[in-house]
Parts: sequence; structure tokens; C-alpha cells
Amino acid sequence: MKYLAQDPTLANFGHDVWWLVLIKVVAVFALLLVLTLFTIMYERKVVARMAVRPGPNQVGPNGWLQSLMDGMKLPFKEEIIPITADKVVYFLAPVIAGTCAFITFAVIPFGPMVSIFGHRTPLQLTDVPVAVLVILAATSMSVYGIVLSGWASGSTYPLLGGLRSSAQMISYEVAMGLSIVAVFMTAGTMSTSGIVHAQAGGAQANWDIFGWHPQAPSWYAIVTLPSFVIYAISAVGETNRAPFDLPEAESELVGGYLTEYSSFKFAMFYLAEYIAMINVSAVGATLFLGGWRVPWPLSLIDHGVLNHSWFGLIWFLGKVLIFLFGFIWLRATLPRLRYDQFMRLGWKVLLPANLVWILILAGIKTTQRTPTGNTRWFVIAGVVVVALIAVFLWPEKKGPEAPSTEQLEEQLAQLPEGSFPLPPLDLQVPPSPRLQRLTGQREPATVGGGTDEKEN
Repeated sequence: MKYLAQDPTLANFGHDVWWLVLIKVVAVFALLLVLTLFTIMYERKVVARMAVRPGPNQVGPNGWLQSLMDGMKLPFKEEIIPITADKVVYFLAPVIAGTCAFITFAVIPFGPMVSIFGHRTPLQLTDVPVAVLVILAATSMSVYGIVLSGWASGSTYPLLGGLRSSAQMISYEVAMGLSIVAVFMTAGTMSTSGIVHAQAGGAQANWDIFGWHPQAPSWYAIVTLPSFVIYAISAVGETNRAPFDLPEAESELVGGYLTEYSSFKFAMFYLAEYIAMINVSAVGATLFLGGWRVPWPLSLIDHGVLNHSWFGLIWFLGKVLIFLFGFIWLRATLPRLRYDQFMRLGWKVLLPANLVWILILAGIKTTQRTPTGNTRWFVIAGVVVVALIAVFLWPEKKGPEAPSTEQLEEQLAQLPEGSFPLPPLDLQVPPSPRLQRLTGQREPATVGGGTDEKEN
């Protein structure tokens, strides 16, 4: 009751009859399945359009039933289980991944209060005072499905893919969680319906912390722009999507953690991956784009119609599709990053930037209560200056110096005759012969004792 008094939107929940709750559960399950089938075709169509090729065009009207046929085909394919696999964990891993993917949508608001068979109910399965923490917990639990699938397969490449994927997801889970902290601080609540309500007509309350009062909606994508940018990058990294699709790097891991899976279990992982992409899109639309509320500038001409009834579901799905288009656009545009570059981006760029931004926002919220209006800007300026000084004065770790050509020749000379030349312990290798010819340097000795005298 304490939380209900603080957030009035929570008073709308907990009063539905059992059959209405059952209808909502089935509707959410069916919506996720349909959205997954649509997203697969949506991605293939958009990528084909960007690549100037037709894409799927044979099954159904203009090929739009291709993903449905693929989904029906997968459960009937032959299932191959490795002899060395741990059968119990091998079975539970895709179940964990799929179940955690479905849990997230339980607290996502699709629309306002509507009438269903004469009962007034919100277009949301449920809501709790810590709904966003429930979302973070569900996405964190999905890591277990991935790492257990790699371990239970009894093979080297799935194990490496599972470890790499779990490290990637955990790293970007931290950055994504911190990006949502700014939303908590601005909205004053952690319930998803309350955050959507805070982005409604309350632009004055949200923009007050910055000292101006525009008539535009107070979407947190604008009010907390750094958090929105960090969330978007972290969401792509956590869902293992290009250019961060490192756990499934075909050239390195032959498919990653699900290499040894086939038939229905493979379909479960495939379903979990696309539902996770839909989940982060829905969470982003809820936390940063006003949720189901009508977008600007249509909100300026709204007279109590567009933000009511089932219109909210249309606006919500439209915002989710915009997020999904961003995922697809990145896949069709950017190449895959190296793993060390990707982890460096998460731990050395996104995480420090997030902490500095939260510190600045906390300073703004604190000085908002002071009687002197200009004090807050001095605090903000001080925090920014300190942050910049810390960034520029942070000692850069120098890597090991590359050994000279003479040192490499000495190491090669010490090897027994006829042995294969081993690389040095610091993994530094001599320059290529082509580079030496271009720079005019003397070429090192080769295994046969001679040098390559051929010139291009």
C-alpha cells in the first residue's frame, strides 16, 4: 500500500478476474510468436532491399509466409545429440533461454485502460513497484541458458562460444542497467506504467531539472539523451546482434554456443534470440520513447482520443518497429568488431561515460532543491571539469615494445638446426618480407638459412 500511494498507476492492477488474466497471458504469448515471425521476415526484406536484391518472394503473398514455413519445418527435422553431451543440461539450456525471453513482456505496458468483455483493465499483464528490476533479472537469467548450452554440448567450439557470449552479455548488462538509472532518477518510480505516465503531459516536471519548459513531450530519449545512446549500444551488444555478433562468429566458432543443437532445441534458441531483440526494443520504447502514448507532434492535436482505447497498442508497436529497424540497419551496414575492441568499448567507454552522466544528473537533481538557482550550474560545470581532467590525465597503459629485427635473428640462431622457428613469448612476430622490401630494411633469416631474393 505504501507503493500504491506513491505511484497511482499501480492501483489499476490486481483486480482482474482469473479468465481475464488468462486471456492476457495467451495474448502476450501469441503476440511474441507473431512478432518473431514478422521480425524474421522484416529483417530479410529490409536487408534484401538494402542489398538491392529481391529477398524471399516464393512462399505466400510476396514471400511473407517464409518464416512461418521455416518455423513449422524445424520441429520435424532430425535431432542429433552428441554422445559426449550432458543430456539433462543439454535439454534444459534452450528451455531456460526461451522462458527468460518470454518473462520480460509480463511487465511491458501495451496501452491504457480498455474495456474487455465489459471489464476495465490496463493493456498490461501485470506491474510491480520494481518492474524494471524484474526485466533486468529476466535478461540476466538468460545468460545461464547460453553458457550451459556451450558446456553441455561436450564440444570445444560451443564451449568457447558460450563463455564468450556470457562474458559479452554480462559486460553489456552492466552498462544497460546503469543507463536505466537515469530514468529512475527522473521519473521517481521503477514501475513501467509509472515511467510511461511520467513521460505524458508532465513535461514541466521533467524539464524543470534543466531549467526550461518546452511544449514538446518529455520523452526520456531527449531528457536523458546520454542514457538513451548508451542503452541503444548496450542493447545491441547484449542481444548478440551485428556488429556485435561475436558469439556466433562463423569464421571463428562455426556458430557458437548452439553449434551442436538441431531441430526444436535450435528453434528455441533462435526464438529466444529474436524475442530478446523484441524485448529490448519494447523496453527502450517504454523507458525512453513514451511507451504507448501518442508521439509528438500528434500529441499537440490530441483531444483525448489518440491516447485512449486501443490506439495505444498501435503507437507502441510502431515504436518497437522503429527500434527493430535500427537493429536491422546496423546488421546491413557495419562489419563485425574484434572481441577485444568490443569488450574495450563496454568497460572503458560506455561504463565510465555512464557513471559520469549519472553523477552529473544527480548533481542537477540535488541542486534543484537549493534556493540559489545558479548554484546547480556551478556544480554541473565542476563535475564536467573534473570528469574531463580525469579522462585526459588517466595513465595510458603501454603495451610491450616490439623486439627489433636483430633480437629476433638472435632468437632464431639459438634454435637447434632443423627446428621450426617459434614465436617469442610476447607473441610479437617479425615484420613481413613485403613490408621490409617496401621500407628498405634487411630481411631476417628464414628456416632454410637463405633469404628470398625475389623482388616484385
